[in-house]
Amino acid sequence: MTERSIVTFVGVAHPWMCDTMGHMNVRHYAAMFDDASFQLLGHIAGAEAADDTGKGWADVRTEIEYKHETKPGALLTIRSHVVKVGRSSITFEQEMRGSLDGVLHARARTVSARFDLVARAAIALDPAARARAEALLVENAG
Repeated sequence: MTERSIVTFVGVAHPWMCDTMGHMNVRHYAAMFDDASFQLLGHIAGAEAADDTGKGWADVRTEIEYKHETKPGALLTIRSHVVKVGRSSITFEQEMRGSLDGVLHARARTVSARFDLVARAAIALDPAARARAEALLVENAG
């Protein structure tokens, strides 16, 4: 990751998250990346958006690469950054690494659109959100 990435999740792979093969099940990777997404998208939307229940985000694509087995008890940190800013969407990348050893466990890349929850349609990023997204932009990432 880069200096433009932010920590968006810190957690542990609990034993109950692991499957019969002894490593974290994919559903829990997705949940951790989803929790991290809420942090990143909240930073981009800004504090003023917290009270605006008419707007949100709609993920339109997510791809996860599993790079290293995650065993019970693993301490994990996810860092996130933006790789593309569009008119109404952002593309962001997240890396899940071992908190103590830095080993890359998984990488996710997601496209999420700013969304009018009443009209059920994508809307343009407002200027402040665009500026915050661009501050986290990493050119030629991934």
